Amino acid sequence: MDPRYPIGKFEMPEAITGVTRTAAIEDIAAAPAKLRAAVAGLSDAQLETPYREGGWSVRQVVHHVADSHINAYIRLRLALTETEPAIKPYEESVWAKLEDAAHAPVEISLKLLEPLHDRWVRLLRTVTPAQFGRTVRHPDFGLRNVDWLLFLYAWHGRHHTAHITELRKQKGWS
Repeated sequence: MDPRYPIGKFEMPEAITGVTRTAAIEDIAAAPAKLRAAVAGLSDAQLETPYREGGWSVRQVVHHVADSHINAYIRLRLALTETEPAIKPYEESVWAKLEDAAHAPVEISLKLLEPLHDRWVRLLRTVTPAQFGRTVRHPDFGLRNVDWLLFLYAWHGRHHTAHITELRKQKGWS
């Protein structure tokens, strides 16, 4: 297993249905609790442990999920309210080195994710089939639609939670 991709690289589903969309929305709804469970009981020293050699610390992973999902929520809102808006990427590795991501208690981002995901999921559950086709323009990936945002971020939460749960298994941290 590649420790960078414990659940595999992101792949857009071949067939998108109401059922697959609902499952992805439920993944997003469950992400804060699963991330919280993944870090439950970890000491400060354990939170400072990189999930892989050369990778971010567990603490940085938690804060990254919050940073990323804030951006995802905004991207969804832009897609639903503007015509083909350009979305701005950000330097994730640089953000991970900022003081708040490198040293703040993980509880801050865990608490932030709960209401953020509540709003995000409430909105996603109202998106119509036609709105899932609305597009955004990403400078690295080109034109992408709301379905892409949905499935990417459903994967993203599972992906980073797995970084932590796999590290716990590897280290024998129960």
